[in-house]
Amino acid sequence: MEKKKVVEKRYLFTFILITSLFALWGFANDITNPMVAAFQTVMELSAAKASLVQFAFYGGYATMAVPAALFIRRFSYKSGVLLGLALYATGAFLFIPAAEYQQFSFFCGSLYILTFGLAFLETTANPFILSLGDKSTSTRRLNLAQAFNPMGSLCGMAVASFVVLPQLLSDRRDAAGQIIFPLLSEAEKAEIRLHDLAVIRDPYVAIGLVVVVMFVIIALTKMPNLAGEGTDLHATVTLRRLWRNKIYREGVVAQVFYVAAQIMVWTFIIQYADRLGINKAVAQRYNIVAMSMFLCSRFICTYLMKYTNPRRLLAIFGVCAALCTLGAICIDGLAGLYSLVGISAFMSLMFPTIYGIALENVDSEDTTLGAAFLVMAIVGGALMPPLQGMIIDQVTVFGWPAVNVSFVLPLFCFILIAIYGYRSLGRPEAAV
Repeated sequence: MEKKKVVEKRYLFTFILITSLFALWGFANDITNPMVAAFQTVMELSAAKASLVQFAFYGGYATMAVPAALFIRRFSYKSGVLLGLALYATGAFLFIPAAEYQQFSFFCGSLYILTFGLAFLETTANPFILSLGDKSTSTRRLNLAQAFNPMGSLCGMAVASFVVLPQLLSDRRDAAGQIIFPLLSEAEKAEIRLHDLAVIRDPYVAIGLVVVVMFVIIALTKMPNLAGEGTDLHATVTLRRLWRNKIYREGVVAQVFYVAAQIMVWTFIIQYADRLGINKAVAQRYNIVAMSMFLCSRFICTYLMKYTNPRRLLAIFGVCAALCTLGAICIDGLAGLYSLVGISAFMSLMFPTIYGIALENVDSEDTTLGAAFLVMAIVGGALMPPLQGMIIDQVTVFGWPAVNVSFVLPLFCFILIAIYGYRSLGRPEAAV
């Protein structure tokens, strides 16, 4: 029996073009994570309030994912991509007035609008990639496309680590390693704040210009017409079918907890390192190492799926991620930080694999709305980081560093993901 190609030749150019979008939202995701720590210092916020950056960022997904699905169903995948790019660029350019007015709420609002665009892009690109070829290779195809997401993430992290964070005057420290910004006069703080917010603004404006270029390229490119585009969506009937699909229903829940875990691990690695006396710019380099492991592991996992059931891999990687998280909680010192970095190797396959498993047996006419709820599940990244920030603000919990204890939250998430992988493996449709 002839093996099906992961990407058919007739869809190759479209696949490449849509896959490039994965890098675009990867950049936005991972330049934003370290901004939590940056805003915490320059705006003199608590960890809980600074994490509202993530609430705004991932809240945009929750708001716009379903409207995006309805729009795509009524028009086309291409229209959804173009509207997503337009909203992405708008949110990025709003950083210009946000920096001018120096209002934290304005920055959060700009990110909220930016992620309207990301919600459109993810709601469009993921099912679009799944549909570009044979259904039997869809999960592998999505893992391949998603492998380019961390390339954008690495660029975002590199810009944060080598361009943004080192230039922040508010993060300067004395000989003892303590931040001196809170000790300055209000006039000195105002001058530094004006400088630092401009530094934070510039990469968002730059990526906004890149997004405009992508908008023009895609607008001028002909895309294949696929099933489900330009037709009416019977939402009530679709929702009923989706609800009856247990593996899909549990997949949405698993995705909520996966995204929550991912954002917590990558956002608060800086606070974890900070407690060990490592400044923000250096701490962000640990995030870059984590993302490099994530990227390499995703390509490895895509290869392994030729020989191993994706559901089995998901269960195994869920257990391994939980064990690394235990190390980050229980080990006080650099070894704990290394354990925290190591989690990323095991997170690599989780998002696209949960996505692919959940949609594997969803009817084609239900895929668009089904994909929307899986994108909407990204709201997990808005809900749990503020809770982790509240734990970190306690400084110590039962005599143990609060930042270590706070990783109990992602530990719980990884346990649930491992259970989902194991439960889906036991279903008849999971047979290889």
